[in-house]
Amino acid sequence: MTWMKRIFLFSLVNILMVVTISITLNLLGANHYLTRYGIDYQQLAVFCLVWGMGGSFISLALSRFMAKSMMGVQLVDPNTRDPELQDLVQMVYNLSRSAGLPAMPEVGIYDSPELNAFATGPSKARSLVAVSSGLLGRMSKDELEGVLGHEISHVANGDMITLTLIQGVINAFVMFLARVAAFAVSQALRGNNDREERGSPMIQYVMVFIFEILFSILGSMVVAWFSRFREFRADAGSARVAGRDKMVAALRALQRAYESPLGEDAQPAPQAMRAFQISSGSKGSFVKFFSTHPPLEDRIAALETMTNL
Repeated sequence: MTWMKRIFLFSLVNILMVVTISITLNLLGANHYLTRYGIDYQQLAVFCLVWGMGGSFISLALSRFMAKSMMGVQLVDPNTRDPELQDLVQMVYNLSRSAGLPAMPEVGIYDSPELNAFATGPSKARSLVAVSSGLLGRMSKDELEGVLGHEISHVANGDMITLTLIQGVINAFVMFLARVAAFAVSQALRGNNDREERGSPMIQYVMVFIFEILFSILGSMVVAWFSRFREFRADAGSARVAGRDKMVAALRALQRAYESPLGEDAQPAPQAMRAFQISSGSKGSFVKFFSTHPPLEDRIAALETMTNL
């Protein structure tokens, strides 16, 4: 049930972020889009776009800090004398140069038995690539290079910015549609009563939150679809900078790991980093729509049929 937990947390974090923004705005009285004649749709659209995008960009700006604090990432000194860590840093730097990054990423390790890694950061010049202690200890050098190539490709492709923009737009739509739907339902329930007799605003606030939850669930499916698409691109990028055989070997190693009890017991990362992990995806007929990663066998098949390397 590990993937059910991950998908639940992925959706829950998005819902809580939108609802928290809405509660804060309501407490501040930021509902001037409601007039005595109904909704000022232009003002509401601007209102939702500013606050929907704002939350996503704040999350992006804090992404490296969140990774270090929430995942317990320890940065590796580029001048370390530990031969294993020095090999890790040099591998990241060599792949970064091959991918054309404008600056070398920070390199970090976090303590976890799972085979995983992630990339995050607000820009290509300010990124972080972190690997789990389990991945560093259990993967071969070639498999590790494939994983690192995948994460660096996320950075080179600008995936952090892209998914932030997508999430921001989805948040804006969720906030906008929830308020329009709540207003429409409240008007219908009010029936022939005088429109100026609005009654308790709490009823409309509750309906806004209910609609935000429903629309956020649908929005999570859209974000997850984009994330799965970017995973295929990151795999292809790793095949170019590290080598297709190394990327395929890394995915096969993940297959073996996730088929073991250890893979089932692995703890999920915070949502801010989960979209950029190397981890596997779900194969369930419905659950797959919320998965941020395609199934590993699909990713391997896509790599094996690539011709534009």
